Amino acid sequence: MSLTRRQLSAAGVLAAAAVAAGAGTATAAFAAGGGRHPGRTLFIAGDSTAAQKYTDAAPETGWGMALPFFLGRSLAVANHAVNGRSSKSFFDEGRLDAILGVIAPGDLLLVQFGHNDAKSADPVRYTEPWSTYQDYLRRYVDGARAAGARPVFATSVERRRFDEAGRAVPTHGDYPAAMRELAVEQRVPVLDTQALSLELWDKLGAEPAKAYFDWTPEEQDNTHFSPLGAIEVARMVAAELLRTRVLAPRELRRLDDEIPTSWITWPTVPAS
Repeated sequence: MSLTRRQLSAAGVLAAAAVAAGAGTATAAFAAGGGRHPGRTLFIAGDSTAAQKYTDAAPETGWGMALPFFLGRSLAVANHAVNGRSSKSFFDEGRLDAILGVIAPGDLLLVQFGHNDAKSADPVRYTEPWSTYQDYLRRYVDGARAAGARPVFATSVERRRFDEAGRAVPTHGDYPAAMRELAVEQRVPVLDTQALSLELWDKLGAEPAKAYFDWTPEEQDNTHFSPLGAIEVARMVAAELLRTRVLAPRELRRLDDEIPTSWITWPTVPAS
């Protein structure tokens, strides 16, 4: 399925406008005024773990909502991540094309897929780690580079899953390893948020880790984040952007600061 031109335009505007919400976020004047941000823009292509959430989903929070808290004001975030998408379905729906239609030289394209690529019963989303998954990721790399932008990979953040011994266990199979291998082949920086999140959940333990996920009286969700979890995952992403030298120290802020969860806000669901 391909998006219509009108849908592509709306998707881009909504993704860019989302960064304006919340205290301490990066400037989003380009979204409101129709022009470009005076600095660079970091575009996110990903799934529900990163996506913008609205009032109907609160308190569920995507880490992309918190990433601007850690970036300097010379960087804007355009969050194009969408619930339920894989590297394949995001591409097939024309969502990468929507990004490539507005991305500019010097911008960044941060790509995180894997959660939904593993859904083998769904041909719309499924990719095989060592073949089609890598094939689709190459399209993001090639598209970004053709536009003069820089591609960056991020391995999928881990779910909250523990074994009988109380140790956090990985849930993403070969997808993180396949992304790491492709990153070496294509010389793409890779943010290893899968390994870092697994380490954090293990350090916290099964019960304390619930506070980082969308655990409520109504729903016990071991995949999506609470405001606290989204903030800490965004901190990981920002720290990895520094470690891999994708961003310079002057382009980051608050990496060691406590970020109030009250900074997270959920906009009203946009009209269709």
